[in-house]
Amino acid sequence: MSTMTTTLPDTQIARRAMIDSQLRTSGVNEEYVLARMLAVPREEFLPAAKLAQAYTDRAIALGEGGHLAAPLFYGKLLLEAAPAPDTRVLVVSGGTGYLAALLRPLVASLTEITAADAATASGTGSFDLIVIDGAIEQLPDTLAAQLAENGRIVTGLVLRQVTRLAAGRKIAGAVNLQPIEDLGIPVLHAFDAPKGWTFA
Repeated sequence: MSTMTTTLPDTQIARRAMIDSQLRTSGVNEEYVLARMLAVPREEFLPAAKLAQAYTDRAIALGEGGHLAAPLFYGKLLLEAAPAPDTRVLVVSGGTGYLAALLRPLVASLTEITAADAATASGTGSFDLIVIDGAIEQLPDTLAAQLAENGRIVTGLVLRQVTRLAAGRKIAGAVNLQPIEDLGIPVLHAFDAPKGWTFA
């Protein structure tokens, strides 16, 4: 009697290789970050046609402007966000739900919204942490209003056509984003700044 076996790729091995070759070599060594990125299979957030790209070191473009960013972006973002068990988090999705899946077990509560909704949302400062799954040109006042006083935001930021990881804190009602390091990050065009007039 013969036994049929399947030859599916061992994605656990792929995730360990991602951690060793992409995260640890770039200074991401905190156990809570590595544990979450090992636990959450990236391939579950991709369509079948993109599965082979799940653990590459670059962003994967999806339909309708969505993306799964490179593993290093998520590792650095989680490291900078430093979520705590009592943290109330708002996640602005890049279209897959992967970032929310990484964060959810680490925090007290998590709300996920789309980039389009975030660009027009209004709130009353109920979140301790906002994380944005992509790079933005500007932070809308309506989104900043959802951050509690002394709350933090971690996002990608587009500065002079270069994407950077950035973070800021809400102080006296204002949020000032500070670049941390250059990093390849997909751009969320829902947050594009208005284009001004130019003269020839």
